[in-house]
Amino acid sequence: MEKTSMNADFLAVLEFWEREKGISREILVKAVEESLVSAAKKAVGAARDLRVIIDTKSGDIKAFSKLIVSEKVVSKHDHITVFDARRINPEAKLGDEIEVEVTPAGFGRIASQYAKQALMQQIRRAEKNLILTEFEGRIGDIISGTVRRFERSDVTIDLGKYEALLPNRERVPTEEYQIGERIRCLVKAVETGPHGPEIILSRADPQFVIKLFQLEVSEINDGTIEVKGIAREPGFRTKLAVYTRDPKVDPVGACVGLRGQRVKNIVRELNNEKVDIIKWDANAKTYIANALSPAQLKGFEVDEVRKRVKISVADDQLSLAIGKRGQNARLTSKLTGWQIDIEPEVVVHVGFDEQVAHAVEALALVPGITKEAADVLVHHGLLTVEAVAELEVADLEQMEQIKDQAGTILEAAKSELARRKPQAGTPEVGAAPVEAANTNKV
Repeated sequence: MEKTSMNADFLAVLEFWEREKGISREILVKAVEESLVSAAKKAVGAARDLRVIIDTKSGDIKAFSKLIVSEKVVSKHDHITVFDARRINPEAKLGDEIEVEVTPAGFGRIASQYAKQALMQQIRRAEKNLILTEFEGRIGDIISGTVRRFERSDVTIDLGKYEALLPNRERVPTEEYQIGERIRCLVKAVETGPHGPEIILSRADPQFVIKLFQLEVSEINDGTIEVKGIAREPGFRTKLAVYTRDPKVDPVGACVGLRGQRVKNIVRELNNEKVDIIKWDANAKTYIANALSPAQLKGFEVDEVRKRVKISVADDQLSLAIGKRGQNARLTSKLTGWQIDIEPEVVVHVGFDEQVAHAVEALALVPGITKEAADVLVHHGLLTVEAVAELEVADLEQMEQIKDQAGTILEAAKSELARRKPQAGTPEVGAAPVEAANTNKV
C-alpha cells in the first residue's frame, strides 16, 4: 500500500498555530487523527478498531485496523489468515488480534481535506480554552483592541491573540466606531456561549470610569482616596463620589488634577461625557447637596423611613438642580440611594395692607401703647419700637390723635427697649424683636 502525505500547507498551519497561539502540536494532531477515522471508514470500509496515525515530521498518514487471526476469512474487515498474519508477526497464532495497516490508495487527498476541517475546529476549541485560562483573572481590567468587524450592532474587537465581543448593550449610545480604529474597553466577563467561552467587553459599564480614574489618579490606586459611589448615563453624564480619611488630601482636587488635567484625560477617553466629582459625606443632606451642586438649595424635608428627600430651590435654580431631562436629579438619586423630589420654593408675597396690619399688631403688643395709638404711629411711618423711642415728646404731640398720650407712649417705647436689651456680659436669649421685618418698606 502506498504511503500518503498531508500537503505542506497543512504542516505550515500546524507550525503557525503552535508558534502564534501557543497551542500544542500534539493536541492538534491528536484531534486531527481522531477526525480522520471518519474519512478512513469511508475509504476502507467498516474496518475493526480502525485508527489513523500522522507522522508530524514527514506528514505521512497511515490507517490501521485490528484483525483476528483465523483459518478462514469470513470478513476482510474483521479477519486475517494465519499465513498473512505471520508475514507481519512470525509468532502470530489462531485467535490472536493483530494490527494491520489498511491505508487505502489515494487516501492522502481525502485525509487532507478532513484534516484541515478538524484542525480548524480544534484550533477554535483550544483558543476558547486558552481564553478561559488567561482572561478569567483579568475581569475588571482595561485592554486595548482594534475594531475588526460588525455583526448587527455588536462589535468584534481584535486583541491580538484573541477576538472579543463588545455587545450592543455594552456600547455607549453616542459613540460610533470605524473598522481599524483602536479603542479601550473594560473586560466585563468571560461568558460560555454556544461556541465556547467568549470575552465580553464594555465601554458603558460604570466600572470602566472607575478603572480610568484608578489608572489616572495615583491616590485612588494606592487607596488614599476611596470611590464611595458612582452613577452613570453612558455618553452623557457621570457622578463619582470620593472620600479620604487623610485630612491633608482634598479628594475632589486630587481627582481633578492640576489645571484639571487628570479629569480632562478621562473626559477625552469618554468622548466628552460630562463627569461630576463629588465629595462624599456621611450626612445624607450634605451628600445630596454636594451631588446637586452647583445648584443652591433652599430647604430639605427628609423622610428617613422611606429614604425620600423633598428639596426646595429658587425659581432660577430649578432647571440647574433638575438638569436636562431630569438627568441631574436622577443621577443624584442613583448615587445617594435617596429618592429626590425637587420643587420650586414657595415665596409668600406680603401685601401692603398686611404689612401695615403686622406693624400695628407688633406695636400694640408693647405695654402702654394702645392699638389705636399703634395705628396712628404706623401711618406716620413709625413701624418699630426703636423708631418711636428715638423721638421726642414734642414730635409725638404733633400727631393730633395721640398728642395727649405722647409722654406715655414715649415712656412705654423706651421701657420696652430697656427690657429687651441684654445685661452686660450676658448672652442674648429669646426671640428677635416683635416688630415686622419689613422696616421702611411700608
